Amino acid sequence: MLSPAPAPFKASGAQRLPDASVLACEGPEAAAFLQAQTMNDVRGLAPGRWHWNGWLNPKGRVICLFALWRRDEQSFLLLLPDFPAAQLLPLLQRFVFRSKTRLSVPAELALVAEFAPAGDSGPGRDLAVGEGSAWHFDLSGEAQARRWSLLPIDEALALPGEAGFDPAWRAADLAHGLPRLSASEGEAWTPQMLSLQRLAAYSVAKGCYPGQEIVARTHFLGQAKRELVRLHGGELTVGAPVLASDGRSLGTVVAAAGAEALAVLSAERPGPLRVQAGPVEEAPLLPGLRRPL
Repeated sequence: MLSPAPAPFKASGAQRLPDASVLACEGPEAAAFLQAQTMNDVRGLAPGRWHWNGWLNPKGRVICLFALWRRDEQSFLLLLPDFPAAQLLPLLQRFVFRSKTRLSVPAELALVAEFAPAGDSGPGRDLAVGEGSAWHFDLSGEAQARRWSLLPIDEALALPGEAGFDPAWRAADLAHGLPRLSASEGEAWTPQMLSLQRLAAYSVAKGCYPGQEIVARTHFLGQAKRELVRLHGGELTVGAPVLASDGRSLGTVVAAAGAEALAVLSAERPGPLRVQAGPVEEAPLLPGLRRPL
């Protein structure tokens, strides 16, 4: 449980995220457990800081992506934009064994988001900042200032809903190269295929974790033949094949929000591209979402 300051959180424009959830990992051996299970270097994460991280299957495919916040030496929160925490908990629980580690879904917390006022972003973007009963996580990139906020559930439920907010937020994630993968879409892509090195989301030097051998081999042998590509077009859908002008399949759309999409495509590809019956254009992935910068 967070220990909030007395003042309540005052938000302007904050909205609930319908697919977001939170998983707590606590205990004297929580850091060691996460170090052995997740793909980024947890021991290098200082208290108060957060980074992008994820959990892989033994074949090196991404099961889920999340932001990992180290609240203190023995307490971590996994902030999951897509994968349900209640579904992840029993999957991870199988590997706790006799570790002095507790996994739980803190029902008293909720994750909300807002397009933050200009100037809120700073150089310490991987530092969680407390304000009243909230904790803020800077998700600003090149295009705009944004943040997640972790709130008591009653305050989050009191926030008004706004039609169109979640698609706009999702589109901003995609533009900055954060794949939004639902639980049903996982275990298909390696970190390299999703270009997660752009977010500093995995390590090839930290030691063993599920899928580490595949990730390290691909890294050191330079065998990643597919990469994440940002596309613009019509109403793009997840799973749609991306085709060359001659009809040859070059890859698949892995995440979409209206006309904004991310696809995993061959690193060497001819243009122009099309998805289903319509043409699409490549666009540069926006920088700035890497943590730490």
